[in-house]
Amino acid sequence: MKRNSDTSGPGILLPVLMVLTGLAFFSAMDAVMKGMSVALGAYNAVFWRYLVGVVIAAILFFARKPKRPTPMALRLYVIRGVLIAIMAFLFFWGLVRVPLAEGIALSFIAPLIALYLAAVLLGERIGKNAVFASLLGIAGVAVIVAGKTGGDFGPEAQWGVAAILLSAIAYAYNLVLQRQLALIAGPLEITFFQNIIVFACLLLVAPFFAAVPDSAYWPGLTGAAVLAVVSLLFVTWGYARAEAQHLVSLEYSAFIWAVILGWYFFGEAVTWMTIAGTALIVTGCLLVAWRRPKKAEIVEAAVA
Repeated sequence: MKRNSDTSGPGILLPVLMVLTGLAFFSAMDAVMKGMSVALGAYNAVFWRYLVGVVIAAILFFARKPKRPTPMALRLYVIRGVLIAIMAFLFFWGLVRVPLAEGIALSFIAPLIALYLAAVLLGERIGKNAVFASLLGIAGVAVIVAGKTGGDFGPEAQWGVAAILLSAIAYAYNLVLQRQLALIAGPLEITFFQNIIVFACLLLVAPFFAAVPDSAYWPGLTGAAVLAVVSLLFVTWGYARAEAQHLVSLEYSAFIWAVILGWYFFGEAVTWMTIAGTALIVTGCLLVAWRRPKKAEIVEAAVA
C-alpha cells in the first residue's frame, strides 16, 4: 500500500508545521519526564506514563470504530514497541545524569545512524557525502563528550552519555519504522499500538521494579502522557504526507526547546562545547538530507 506523499509547492508546508509542533510537544514531554525520572526513577516514570498513555490512546482509538490492522502493520508494531521500550528507558535513565540540552544534542546522532540502517534494511547506497556526514556527526559527539569530561560533572555523567548514545541507536531504527508505519496506518492506530506494546514490554519486569507513585506525581505523569500522545499524532500525520528527507532534519528544532526548558525548569547552563558539537552533528545530517532525494521513495517501495 502506498500513500500519496507529494511534497511539491505549498503542500510541504502543513506537514512541516505539524511535525515541528509535534516535536515541540515531545520536547516538553522530555522535560516533564526528566523531572519524573529524578523523582521516581527512570523505569517507574516510563512505566506509569505509558499506562496513562494506553488509557488515553485507547479512548481515542476505539471511539472511531477502528478496523483490524494488517499483519505487516502488526509485525512492525511489535518490533517498534520493543525497540521504544528499550530506547525510552535508556534515554530517560541517561537524561537524569546529563543536562536536558546535552541529552537531546547527543540523540541527534540518530539520523546519521539511520542512514546506515537504511542501507542494510532498504538497500540504499551510501555515497561519499554520507561518509563525510557521519564523520562530522562522530566529531560532534566527541566534542560534546570532551566538554562533559572536562567540566564539573558528577561521576555518573559518562554513564548517562553512554545510555543516551545507545538510545540513539535504537531511535535510528525507529525513524525507519516510523516512515514505514505512517504509509500503511493512521495516526490513531499507530499511537494506540505503540503505547500498548511498549507498556506490555515494561509490564514484564513490573513485579521486580514497579512501585505505585504517590498522588502528587500523577498530574506530572498524566501531563507527560498527554504530551506524548499529542506529539505522536502530529508527527505521524506529517510523516504520512511528506517524504522523510524533508522532515528528519526538523528533529534539531528540539535542541532549541531543550535549551529553554532545561534552563527554565532545571537551571541548566548550555556550554559552548555543547553548541559546537550540536552544530557539527546537525551539519552532517543536513548534508545527508540535501543529497538524498530518493530516500522516501525507497522506503515506500519497501512497504508497498
